[in-house]
Amino acid sequence: MPATAAAPRMPATAPRMRFIRPFTARVINPATRLFAGRVPGFAIVSHVGRRTGRTYHIPMIVFRRGDHYLFALTYGSDVDWVKNVFAAGGCQIRTRGRDVRLVEPELIVDPELRLLPWPLGWLLGRLDRVTEVVRMRAAPASA
Repeated sequence: MPATAAAPRMPATAPRMRFIRPFTARVINPATRLFAGRVPGFAIVSHVGRRTGRTYHIPMIVFRRGDHYLFALTYGSDVDWVKNVFAAGGCQIRTRGRDVRLVEPELIVDPELRLLPWPLGWLLGRLDRVTEVVRMRAAPASA
């Protein structure tokens, strides 16, 4: 079910990994930023804060399906980067050394995570209770 008008709402069951967010922000993300924009399966998501106007750069695991990019929401949809992307109607990513503008964010709630590659979808669903994915379309390259 696409959700584009308002920021998505958090599901009744939050993923288990939420407790690790502070450690990830201070330790994992700075280390991952060193390679995430160049390595397959990773991206640096750049988005602008709704309140601060500041640009943030978050390393993420990304899956490409045609002209769509998928992000498993391991911390749920009630996180700032997701709210910022929905408020702006998209974001910029750097993946495999290329910059890609993403538009039309959709929140997809799917307990089976069928859009993700197996066994990752299976593992995230079973071990972490992840049920949400953000899907965005690559904007056409400007002339």
